[in-house]
Amino acid sequence: MIAADRNYLLRLWKSRVLLGLCVGALLVALVPLLSILWEVFSRGIPVINSDFLFERQIYQFKEGGGVANAILGSVYITGLASLIGIPIGIMAGVYLSEYGHGRFAESVRFFSDVFAEFPSIVIGLFAYVVVVGVMGHFSILAGSVALAVMMVPIVTRTTEESLQLVPNSIREASLALGIPKWRTTLRVTLSTARAGLVTGAMLSFARIFGETAPLIVTIGGSLYFAGSIEDTSSALTYVVWRGATSGIEAAEIRAWGAAALLLIIVLVINIVIRFVTLRRQAKGGAL
Repeated sequence: MIAADRNYLLRLWKSRVLLGLCVGALLVALVPLLSILWEVFSRGIPVINSDFLFERQIYQFKEGGGVANAILGSVYITGLASLIGIPIGIMAGVYLSEYGHGRFAESVRFFSDVFAEFPSIVIGLFAYVVVVGVMGHFSILAGSVALAVMMVPIVTRTTEESLQLVPNSIREASLALGIPKWRTTLRVTLSTARAGLVTGAMLSFARIFGETAPLIVTIGGSLYFAGSIEDTSSALTYVVWRGATSGIEAAEIRAWGAAALLLIIVLVINIVIRFVTLRRQAKGGAL
């Protein structure tokens, strides 16, 4: 009996020590995160006002105007990138999950994983050569192509994993009714896994919304509102990079405001993703 009590106390002590170590590691991880949030919000939130949000930037390195042109540019660039990258990623994921077998499918998975880890500046240089080099000038299209290339592997992998979570019995029930496989995939399998597809698309969108390196060499950093996808443009991340590296106080203040606004947008996107994921888990559906 005494030996059993000693073993229990020893296990209890080990459990509490490990729990303490986990809590300590969590606190250590929270320190840089909270310090970043505090620094950005304390410096950036006071800068944000109606003029900052709804007026375009007048000067690159002087006071004047806001970042409305950069906000609109970010929306244009990421929206067009989503229109290009998400459908390609979903179709690639459907192929890998429903039809991809053998060496070719394994090669696609391998290169998808490799592209997901590619340095973003390399992808930006690729878009520079392929789009800017052909068109002869910077443009929204060039930045969107670069970001779309970054989205494809993320959407591909999340789509494949979401479809693999769909029970085979659902596919078999549809096929047993005489429905062709392609229609089963479109109407049944994709419909069942739609929450996972939405989550993957939003994750990839949040990933590219905060990207800077590909845009430095593709969009041109215009101070005016873009009228078409062939025009040069600015973006929130571009404003942050340009202002932070300028060494000029007015540009740095604008950069802090853009950084705070960018961080708020990314946090909201991630909170929405988390909400959708947890809601789907609560319903017992596929992720």
